[in-house]
Amino acid sequence: MRLDKKVALITGAGSGIGKETALLFAKEGAKVIVNDVNEVAGKQTVAEIIQHGGEALFIQANVTNESDVKKMVDEALISYEKIDVLFNNAGISGIGVLHEIDLEDWKNVINVNINGIFLVSKYVIPHMIKQQSGSIINMSSCIAEIGLANRASYAATKGAVLSLTKSMQVDYAKDKIRVNALMPGTIFTPFVEDYLSKDANPDAAIQSIKSRQLGGDLGKPIDVAYAALYLASDESKFMMGSPFMIDGGVVNGK
Repeated sequence: MRLDKKVALITGAGSGIGKETALLFAKEGAKVIVNDVNEVAGKQTVAEIIQHGGEALFIQANVTNESDVKKMVDEALISYEKIDVLFNNAGISGIGVLHEIDLEDWKNVINVNINGIFLVSKYVIPHMIKQQSGSIINMSSCIAEIGLANRASYAATKGAVLSLTKSMQVDYAKDKIRVNALMPGTIFTPFVEDYLSKDANPDAAIQSIKSRQLGGDLGKPIDVAYAALYLASDESKFMMGSPFMIDGGVVNGK
């Protein structure tokens, strides 16, 4: 029970890494606030947590909508009185080289991947300051450290998230709030599976992506969930402003 008596808010917890992390956090004793824009998916995550004996609450909110975010945090505090862990997981991908990206598509990726973290953190942090404790986990990507073809908007946002994480840590260390960033490589989430299935040659596309990893395989959502669990727990109390790589060796191995 590594998160016993802790309350964790996870954005984008209806599927993929967010869902796997919500299930794991609940298994480890946390009361989990499951957030997603997709009501059906979010409630399914909560149902699975409860089915396995955990405690969870679903709150539908769009992380780019300030009114939604404020209401979500208020509702979470009414229900559980505190938020010990914030996992800013919600995000979207962006495809394309810079000169071919539509401005609205560019803005959308920035809005979700950067503004979403800004808004949720903005409304959670004052309560963490008041309680003089908290762990914030921001979802960046190993792409923040490397160049990757056809991912200009996504890379821009994930680099920004890493820099934001470091700056937040400097600002809030005095309040005993830890802020760290997860840096996954390619994880075989439902989104990635769907994206690869639309390729002209799905099998070749999967093999191409696998070849980037030292182990020759893709990561799974649970791989990232266990890293998030470590950052959420008191075991990582000496990690502050750190990029936590879970990338199969993409960045440092080749």
